[in-house]
Amino acid sequence: MEFSTLEEKLQSVGNAVEMLRNSQIGPYAFPVVRHEFTNWRDEQRAWKESCALFDQSHHMSDLYVEGPDALKVFSDLGVNSFAKFKVNQAKQFVACNSDGFVIGDAILFYLTEDRFNLVGRPPAINWVRYHVENGGYDAKAEQDERSFVNQGRRKTFRYQVQGPHALKAIEKATGKPTSDIKFFNMDSITVAGRPVRALRHGMVGQPGWELFGAWADGDAVRDAIMAAGEEYGIRQVGARTYPTTCLESGWIPSPLPAVYTGDEMRKYRQWLTGKSYEATASLGGSFNSTDIADYYLTPHDLGYAPFVKFDHDFVGRAALERITSPRRKKVTLVWDGSDVERAFGSLFHGGGADIAKYIDLPLANYSTLPYDKVLKAGKTVGLSTYTGYTYNERAMVSLAVVDVEHSTPGTDVAVLWGEDGRGSTKPTVERHAQVEIRATVAPAPYSEIARVAYRPK
Repeated sequence: MEFSTLEEKLQSVGNAVEMLRNSQIGPYAFPVVRHEFTNWRDEQRAWKESCALFDQSHHMSDLYVEGPDALKVFSDLGVNSFAKFKVNQAKQFVACNSDGFVIGDAILFYLTEDRFNLVGRPPAINWVRYHVENGGYDAKAEQDERSFVNQGRRKTFRYQVQGPHALKAIEKATGKPTSDIKFFNMDSITVAGRPVRALRHGMVGQPGWELFGAWADGDAVRDAIMAAGEEYGIRQVGARTYPTTCLESGWIPSPLPAVYTGDEMRKYRQWLTGKSYEATASLGGSFNSTDIADYYLTPHDLGYAPFVKFDHDFVGRAALERITSPRRKKVTLVWDGSDVERAFGSLFHGGGADIAKYIDLPLANYSTLPYDKVLKAGKTVGLSTYTGYTYNERAMVSLAVVDVEHSTPGTDVAVLWGEDGRGSTKPTVERHAQVEIRATVAPAPYSEIARVAYRPK
C-alpha cells in the first residue's frame, strides 16, 4: 500500500518502531561506484599507508540554499555557532528537534556570499529544505538528490583524496604546491584544466582534500588524480570499503532522525513523502523498544557537544541548555575475536535454530539504522550503532553510545548480536539465534592517528 506522506503511513501502521523494523529497505546504499576496485583489505590499507581516492558523487544528497536569509536558515536550525563562519569555509552542521534530539547532520559549505551547499544523508537535508520552503525566509532551496533516487546525472562530482601521500598526489595533479589551507577551509584549484573547489579535510585522521566541481568534469579530474597518484600507491576505494572509514574516524553516520513524535513535528511529517528516507529506512538490531523516542540521540550522545553553542537562538536550544551532565558518551567497542569466530563457526557447526546472525565483512550493518544492545551484567547500558571490521586495526569494532559510568577505556561489556524472535521480516535478515559477543570499551575515534590529527589543534 502506498502512502502520500510519512504522517499518513504512521497513522496507518500505528507504531513507528513496527513500521521501521519491518521496512523492506536494507542498509544505506552506496550506488553506482564499483563494489571493489581491488580488494577491501588493500583498499582499507591505502588510506593509512599510501593514498586513497573515494568517489562520493552518488550516495549523498546536496541542498543548495541561496538568498539574503540563507545563513539565517542554518543559524536558526543548527546547534553550531555561525558568528565567524565565512565564505570558503565548511563545518559539520547538526540539527535537532525542539526536545534537543538529533534529526541529522551534514557538511555545510559556504560557497559564496548568500549561497551554501549542504551535503550528507537525507534527514538534515530534508529538515532544512522544509524550513526554507515554509519558514517565510527570503531564500530558495534546490535539492540535488542522490543517485539512488534520481537515477540521473548529478550537478557535481565529489571525491576525497586521503592518506599520507595525498598532498603529494594533489600537488602533482595540479602542477603546483598545495596552499597552506587550514582544516575545513576551501581553495580553488585546477586539475586537468578543469576548475575544482578543494576542502582541506581529514576523514580518517590522514591529510587530504575533498574535491568537487561540475559533473561533466568528473571523469577527467578523477583520471588525472589517479595518474598523478600512481607513484604514491594511490588506490580507488569501492562501495564495499568506503563506509568502513567511519569505524576508524569515530563518526556515527546513522542516528535515527528524531521526527516521529510530537505534535509540533506533525506538519513536517505531513510534508515528508511516504517514500522519503524517514518513511522507508529500516531499523535493525537487538535493541527493541515499542517507543520510538527510546532510539533518539542527543548531540552529546554522538560526540557533538563541542559544536553546541548558545550564542544564537536555534531549534532545541532550551532543551540542550538543560543538559549539564550528559548521561551517555560515544565510544568504540572492540569485539572479542574468539566470540566473533564462534558466531561465524555456527554456520558450520550449528543447527538451524542455533546459527547466529551472519556477520558480513567488512561492514556488518544489515539495516539502515542499526541499534544493538550493549550489556553489562545482563543490563542494557548502551546502544551499538555501526559495526564492521578494520583491517588496519585487525579488529571487529562498533561505534556505540554507553552510560558514562561504563565509558572508561578497558571496561568489559557485551553486544547482543541479532534480533528478537529469530529476526524481523527484513529481506536482509535470515532466521537466526541471538548471541552475546564480549567487547572492550575503547576511545572514539579508535584509530590513534584520527584521535590525534582529525581535529585541528
